[in-house]
Amino acid sequence: MTDLADPIGLTDLSDPAGLTKLADPVGLAAELIKCASVTPDDAGARDLLAGWLRQLGFDCHDVDSASGGPLIRNLYARRGTTGPNFCFAGHTDVVPVGGAGWSVDPFAGAILKERLYGRGATDMKGAIACFVAATARFLAQGDSAGSISLLITGDEEGPAVDGTVKVLDWLAARGERLDACVVGEPTNPNRLGEMMKIGRRGSMNGRLTVFGTQGHAAYPHLADNPIPRLLAMLNALTAQPLDHGSPHFQPSTLTLTTVDVGNKATNVIAAEARAGFNIRFNDLHSGASLEQWVRHTLDSVGGEYELVVEISGESFLTAPGPLSQAVADCVEAVSGIRPEASTTGGTSDARFIKNHCPVLEFGLVSQTMHKVDEHVLLSDLEALTRIYQGVLERLVGRP
Repeated sequence: MTDLADPIGLTDLSDPAGLTKLADPVGLAAELIKCASVTPDDAGARDLLAGWLRQLGFDCHDVDSASGGPLIRNLYARRGTTGPNFCFAGHTDVVPVGGAGWSVDPFAGAILKERLYGRGATDMKGAIACFVAATARFLAQGDSAGSISLLITGDEEGPAVDGTVKVLDWLAARGERLDACVVGEPTNPNRLGEMMKIGRRGSMNGRLTVFGTQGHAAYPHLADNPIPRLLAMLNALTAQPLDHGSPHFQPSTLTLTTVDVGNKATNVIAAEARAGFNIRFNDLHSGASLEQWVRHTLDSVGGEYELVVEISGESFLTAPGPLSQAVADCVEAVSGIRPEASTTGGTSDARFIKNHCPVLEFGLVSQTMHKVDEHVLLSDLEALTRIYQGVLERLVGRP
């Protein structure tokens, strides 16, 4: 394994092809930030990244999809034909910049006080730049024993129906497999090295409509008011905790997100009342079992209702093994911190990749993601590059 405590000299990569540039994560991240790739717009990010990877000897494939709406541009790039096939996965799309308050142009890739600013700096163009820089440094020291691949989508911040899942389907149709994967989501709460994600909770959204009979507020006995029944249903759903957690997961939660009648009149009993809720669930449940429980609970209250359920991902866990060991060792060697193996937070595209190979997430510090003045420390970009290079040394290796 490479000595990760010492920075790798970029002069090792000096050649006419300009590989020194490809070993610099700060410069690469700034160039990616300049692509205003707000979902679903690509804004040239994929072609920019593919150009860098071709210089490193990757075969690049455009895997576009528009089944769910606008055209989404995805990239799969691979260098090597033998196994194991280690994959870096991530997304070039970003959320909108939001309102006023930015101290810099959010798509300028500006550097101020040893920090790189811009939308996507932490989530997650910075990590993608580190993917490339780590690979350039790794290859500068010799060829690889196995294959290195990158799976990059433009639909992670959107509906996520035309992105990673479509590339994985395309790979399966080609008979190509991934053996292990690191997703570069920003996993660290405060300091680089604190946390890696070895799994995620599942997510289920419910939209509940309770029906009644409209009437005059002065004559409630002539109407059927759906609001008390809706409140009783919501009380039944939230009366008891779903569970108390499991060995690798925190307790599941049911959160009410909206209650709405839409009644603009003060003397009318509405005919319908609606509510929305979100359940983040651990490995004690499945989406199907939770839907069954919700319907049983609503039936126990009684009355006519309609429930629409959407499950955006099941809970999953990558059991401790060679992947988590390699990442944890490399993180500790560079940062001096042994990362916590966590399953907290929302969903990510790892929920799709877990059906194909062991996967975990490790990236930058998450404090400014999706915020005004999103930024990353330049030193963190360098450290993450060295961590990713160490992972390549461990999991891809040399001939």
